[in-house]
Amino acid sequence: MKLTARIPLTAALLALTLGSATGCNKLKARDQLTKGVQAFKGANFEEATNHFQNAVALDPNYDDAKIYLATTYASQVVPNLDTPENLKIAQNALDGFNGVLAKDPSNLIALKQIASIDRNIKKFDEAKEYEKKVIAIAPNDPEAYYTVGFVDWTLSYKNAIAILAADGLTDAGDGNPKKSKGACAKLQAANTALVAEGMQYLQKAIDINPNYDDAMQYLQLTYRRKADLECPDDNARKADLASADEWIQKAMGARKANELAKEKKNAGGVQM
Repeated sequence: MKLTARIPLTAALLALTLGSATGCNKLKARDQLTKGVQAFKGANFEEATNHFQNAVALDPNYDDAKIYLATTYASQVVPNLDTPENLKIAQNALDGFNGVLAKDPSNLIALKQIASIDRNIKKFDEAKEYEKKVIAIAPNDPEAYYTVGFVDWTLSYKNAIAILAADGLTDAGDGNPKKSKGACAKLQAANTALVAEGMQYLQKAIDINPNYDDAMQYLQLTYRRKADLECPDDNARKADLASADEWIQKAMGARKANELAKEKKNAGGVQM
């Protein structure tokens, strides 16, 4: 009877001990998170990484620590650098954010960060895929639409440069009317879908944020890529260039308005 009576008591003591240890670990994890944030703000990324890793080790369910750890890795990724070290850091960040998404598939921070990392390591199709996931969850996020349009322009520009170079030309930004029929056909095949999608998403970004000057700037650049595709119709090419010039003016006006609004905000809104 005595032995039987002691078994539940021993289990209860063990549970109490484990609970105390778990609570202690959680407090230590939060302390590590605080120290990691301080190091991150000071751009001491190696120190921040160590603190966030400690926080996750102490509390494996500490989602905030996982996001901070992945964000610290992401902050160290150098855009367009293909070295093994840089790609490894990028993969560490992707692994971290994918771990967050495995638990919370609609986590916007993780989705946006993955899209940004993919873009920085030139995985453009994947970057667009994740920006579209952002849009599905936050359909009024102008930055996500802008980023899809930016990526489409980037890809179409790279295509144009390569195709024109093979034709002995450099991009003049005017629809390149001197290109051959063969180059025209290649441009149409490579860029028609990219240009159409890019214009659609950039226009949507502007519809949501009428003062989105960056979106306006890339919309005018996309019109110049569209002009490349109007090979048999010179009037259509000129119309695209006219639209590009209009968006340049709109972008300049929006930028001035944004700068003025920023100045007023910094001055506390006081007007002389």
